[in-house]
Amino acid sequence: MLYIGVDLGTSAVKLLLMDSDGKIQNIVSKEYPLYFPNPGWSEQRPEDWYDQTMEGIKELLQEADKSKVAGISFGGQMHGLVILDKEDRVIRPAILWNDGRTGKETDYLNEVIGREKLSQYTANIAFAGFTAPKLLWVRKNEPDNFEKIEKIMLPKDYIAYRLTGIHCTDVSDASGMLLFDVKNRRWSQEMCDICGISMSKLPQCFESYEPVGRVRPQIAKELGIPENVIVAAGAGDNAAAAVGTGTVGDNKCNISLGTSGTIFISSQNFRVDSHNALHSFAHADGSYHLMGCMLSAASCNKWWMDEILGTGDYGKEQAAIKNLGRNHVFFLPYLMGERSPHNDPDARGVFLGMTMDTTRADMTQAVLEGVAFALRDSLEVAKSLGIHLERTKICGGGAKSPLWRKMIANILNLKVDAIESEEGPALGGAMLAAVACGEYASVEEIADKVVKVTETILPEPELAQRYDERYAQFKEIYPACRPVFALLAK
Repeated sequence: MLYIGVDLGTSAVKLLLMDSDGKIQNIVSKEYPLYFPNPGWSEQRPEDWYDQTMEGIKELLQEADKSKVAGISFGGQMHGLVILDKEDRVIRPAILWNDGRTGKETDYLNEVIGREKLSQYTANIAFAGFTAPKLLWVRKNEPDNFEKIEKIMLPKDYIAYRLTGIHCTDVSDASGMLLFDVKNRRWSQEMCDICGISMSKLPQCFESYEPVGRVRPQIAKELGIPENVIVAAGAGDNAAAAVGTGTVGDNKCNISLGTSGTIFISSQNFRVDSHNALHSFAHADGSYHLMGCMLSAASCNKWWMDEILGTGDYGKEQAAIKNLGRNHVFFLPYLMGERSPHNDPDARGVFLGMTMDTTRADMTQAVLEGVAFALRDSLEVAKSLGIHLERTKICGGGAKSPLWRKMIANILNLKVDAIESEEGPALGGAMLAAVACGEYASVEEIADKVVKVTETILPEPELAQRYDERYAQFKEIYPACRPVFALLAK
């Protein structure tokens, strides 16, 4: 049988076709516009998502036996606010995860309602990108639109609704709304009251691998697929990517070195750190996960290479780096502020420690090491909760660098496993569809079958020790700079 994974991203939808053995048969990508109606705002039209998803599925299946399509599921950009009226029409463009208009609403939730209460209700505190602050913004600034709301949805769930006619979401994506009681995997009545909505306006919540329904007959006809094709709930992009990298079950880890960077730790047990430095979310495998998210990871290296050095030859620049663990230059990778673990939008990038003998290679090395040190910041929070890791998967554009992989292995003192396929959320979505259709008994079973490790980078004890000493210095820099960041932001 064949399974379709839909990765609803911010710039494009990526569609993947997978067979029963987990082999990828085809991949298609379709772009759609992003709108910035005011400085700091970021919106998209849900109708564009649907139109391009439908066009993409048609192209994806052109050479396939459409009669063998059994299931469809999703990974998707998280936190976006999609609101429908009583006729299920989109009321206004979706407000996206990277929209920055909700500063006042975020402060109200954290300072007036209080971080402790938010953590008690949802296991998380408010961030500007989360969904609940967006709802409060609509209530204050667009009261007519707020009154029209009949259903509140997340981006990928709008596609599931259009395919099935069912208002649904999944536990992993719902975890990022600040409306969801993560520990008990249900909506939070307290948060609904705070946001001024009835719980009936929220969709039914499923586990990521559960079927929510079947495609509507008219959709099946348009796509040329059987009417009994199952649509599974799917997952938020990070949880879906974790499925695609095999980061499921207890005590598994994945590091993603993309534009942003994440350290994702799956766990059978629900955990929350005392400062809410890490996100505590439900996972797509039926358990939980902790996630540290840094806003600039591989994008730091791209900025340094493209904008500052003016070169596209990343490999040549990295080849000049010889002296690992002994660099006297540090770099704080906070070019867009920082989320985990500092939650400081005013944080900025900093080079520290340059002297007259500092070289171009030292500066490049500092950028790569700075990202790895910042990932370790989040790992240290996880360790404080009693989590002990020995290895991690690694994925994303930055993970293609052998040098960066070696730095990660030694700075975090973990075995680092590179994997064969890096199709991320789209592959995770297809895998969830296969579980929903009964092809596999569990998410862990299909992950064991599909995900293949191609190389393992081992930490070197002497180098790891040197990096321990360097990290002890690195972690003192942000607290020292924080008052200056606040001053610059005024």
